[in-house]
Amino acid sequence: MPLQSTSGAASYDGFGGGVAAVPKYIEDYFSTFLYSGNGANRSINNGIDLSTKGGMVWFKARNVGSNHYQVDTARGNTKYLASNSTTSQMTFNDALTAFTTTGFNLGVDAAAGDINGSGYEMASWSIAKAPKFFDVVTYTGNGTNGRTVAHNLGSAPGCIIIKRTSFTGPWYTWHRSLTADKVVYLNTTAAQADPPFGAGSWISSDSTTVTFPNVSIADVNNNGYDYVMYIFAHNAGGFGLTGTDNVISCGSFSFSSGKATVNLGYEPQYLLLKRTSGAEQWWVFDTMRGMTASLAGNNYLTPNSSVAEADLGSITQPTATGFYLDWSNNGITTGDYIYIAIRRGPMKVPTDATKVFNALSRTGTAATATVSTTILPDLVMSQARGGMYNVFYDRLRGTGATLSPNLGTDAESVVTNGITAFNNTSYTVGSDASQNRINWNTYTYANWLFSRAPSFFDVVCYTGTGTSSRNISHNLTVQPEFVIVKSRSATGQWVCFVKTGTNTYVVPNSAGASSFGFALTNAGFSATDPDFNTIYFTSSTFNPVAYSFSADTNASGVTYVAYLFATCAGVSKVFSYTGNGSSQTINCGFTSGARWILIKRTDSTGDWYVWDSARGIVSGNDPHLSLNTTAAEVTTDDSVDTDSTGFIVNQLSATNINVSSATYIGIAIA
Repeated sequence: MPLQSTSGAASYDGFGGGVAAVPKYIEDYFSTFLYSGNGANRSINNGIDLSTKGGMVWFKARNVGSNHYQVDTARGNTKYLASNSTTSQMTFNDALTAFTTTGFNLGVDAAAGDINGSGYEMASWSIAKAPKFFDVVTYTGNGTNGRTVAHNLGSAPGCIIIKRTSFTGPWYTWHRSLTADKVVYLNTTAAQADPPFGAGSWISSDSTTVTFPNVSIADVNNNGYDYVMYIFAHNAGGFGLTGTDNVISCGSFSFSSGKATVNLGYEPQYLLLKRTSGAEQWWVFDTMRGMTASLAGNNYLTPNSSVAEADLGSITQPTATGFYLDWSNNGITTGDYIYIAIRRGPMKVPTDATKVFNALSRTGTAATATVSTTILPDLVMSQARGGMYNVFYDRLRGTGATLSPNLGTDAESVVTNGITAFNNTSYTVGSDASQNRINWNTYTYANWLFSRAPSFFDVVCYTGTGTSSRNISHNLTVQPEFVIVKSRSATGQWVCFVKTGTNTYVVPNSAGASSFGFALTNAGFSATDPDFNTIYFTSSTFNPVAYSFSADTNASGVTYVAYLFATCAGVSKVFSYTGNGSSQTINCGFTSGARWILIKRTDSTGDWYVWDSARGIVSGNDPHLSLNTTAAEVTTDDSVDTDSTGFIVNQLSATNINVSSATYIGIAIA
């Protein structure tokens, strides 16, 4: 009879069949959370219900050499393993003091010191148990041939990591892509090899059990010794609204030079990599610490080593459907690799705009500062209220990579003292000495923060091919309605594609006009043109080379960024309207009015005006800035007013946002 799991968690979302299945989303089961140790009791709220679901938390200090610690609900919050060591489990009573419904609690950490110690910059990865995703199983060895241990993964495992906890022993790792009967060790750099107990099958598994065929396997089934298994699924579905979306992949790839392209079918937020054809470190990359589409900022940690975090440069670059791996500039040998990849979230469509957008007004300090926010900041737009070049920073391009709409066609610049870190609910700004665009002393700034989320907003980086047609994948999950494309590695126009009703507008270069420095004109699509809705912009791809703009959106070898917006019920609205010369209400389907409004006239020149609730959208005067100019904020006109369904536009000569018969487009966020 198979040994039952001693993982200890109650049935949840299909575990054991005790609870009716409900949709599962990766943001509820996995989190990379960064924090600074403070040596005091505290709660880490990362949104992962570890106390109910069960699971594991992996800790590593980023700024100093320290152990990689693994703590799980099956063994309890005081029991620690270190993947960079063969030692048995350690006991720390004052480090992780409790698993909670929203993450975990930390204590003073006087014993370990490098989980919540003062001065330690920490990374934590929380992974909750779920069918077709992850399970934790503990068992006691019995030394018998053919030993079987039950698990609740509900699918065939893709990777199994086993550690003897009551005595020293290596971290045995089985992966579906290893050569048959081979093993790798999480605690070493060694290539795949026969296990030390001899050639032949040492592990087999299916959707309910893990079996050790040979009695001689001392380190995974020694009589009387205790063990833990971390079991990862592979492309088993089980997530998303329909329950068919994959969120974890245990795969492999090989390459002999240049760049490897790996297709996962989704954009990853976490990668664990190991070369199996030769000795090499294990590597951990994630988007919170800097797995980016830029030439720098790819920070890595090595589970087999205690070394601090370092930057390998342009190594792993996430795409909308997978990732690139390029070791060519770093002297690391090519060959055969295995990986565990976890999907980027969120997967849920937002229903509360305050969870995906935040507007701030702050005063610069010219010194390093942490700017707290209520959301995950994936895009930060910053503009000085007193007049100055603006700047766009985003997590995907990485810290320091800036673009400025009101600098016109300028390529991306890289600064070291602008935004220096994107965190979970904050971002860090440096002295800003080189550009004065986000934190210069005494300057006041408007900061607009956006989170990537289905049906709301997405960011895509890509490299041009020079071809006349190009379908680029995105993860907006609905048809984009407002897309901004900008070249990064070369000068080029800011090109906007806007869908309003049955019309589509394109922004070409027009000297002296105003769409991010350029005029917006009707591209003149006719009944004989291809159906833009189904060919150029779909729920999964977009084509940025429609008509005559390929030189600025798809030049061969040039890198680009695209910002994609859509209407999300109750959260955001891509709108258009025709002016009536006085006042009119723009109904966006909101219930508490708009907190951010972007408006651009389309039939003539006109600025890209921005209003926000942080600076004031009220019944009287409302401060506005223009994205396309360096002009100071205007505070003396009442061009917009509040309305619970959206906002009201008033015709005033200062902005001309409601001229009779004029046409306008824009975006509003509730």
